[in-house]
Amino acid sequence: MAAENETLRWPTNLDRKGIEQRLLQVREYAEARGLADLAARFAYLENMSPAQIGASVVAALGLLQDQHDHRAITMQLEMVAMNLKNLK
Repeated sequence: MAAENETLRWPTNLDRKGIEQRLLQVREYAEARGLADLAARFAYLENMSPAQIGASVVAALGLLQDQHDHRAITMQLEMVAMNLKNLK
């Protein structure tokens, strides 16, 4: 995943499309590693309201907070969380 090489200079201007792309990566990562609970949170992104996406991101971060072996995907979720204000 490309996020492994990202620095603290995170994009803070992701639009909905950019947010959805990152969350698709999260879903694919979760599916590949048998994290069905995490993958299910982002199953129907295109139909989710901004509030639903925000709630799913926060819940996913809660699920991963003590799982340090998933740091790359946690960083993706943190990046999305910083951009939730841009959802429309």
